[in-house]
Amino acid sequence: MKLTDIIKQLPYSEPFLFVDELLHADENGVTGTYTFKENLDFYKGHFKNNPVTPGVILTETMAQIGMVCLGIFLLGNELGENTVIAFTSADMEFLKPVYPNEKVTVTSEKLFFRFGKLKCNAIMKNEAGQEVCRGVLAGMITKRL
Repeated sequence: MKLTDIIKQLPYSEPFLFVDELLHADENGVTGTYTFKENLDFYKGHFKNNPVTPGVILTETMAQIGMVCLGIFLLGNELGENTVIAFTSADMEFLKPVYPNEKVTVTSEKLFFRFGKLKCNAIMKNEAGQEVCRGVLAGMITKRL
């Protein structure tokens, strides 16, 4: 599966798509990037006159790149119209703020994928290579009835 095909199969669209490109994907993990454009709506109020990317958005970005893209890669040809990918848990540690126009890179490593449950370690770094946040993400992949 081509990396661009994985992105096309994501169940998100603007303004809730937080994946610009995938750099690598294999059965053990993925790496991808996203740039937080300064015109994103949440910057208007988080925080006034000092915009910072909310932790929940950083978590979502890590989940989209590190877990959902990995799940799509692992499913391969089994992915269909009735496939549902659900985010089930995150244990995150936030280390540095992310500001408007910053590009981040997310790398995930699969811990396990069995019985429709995917769990992985994920790390987000800024362009300077500094860790912004890290955590353990989990989700379920099921078929809609």
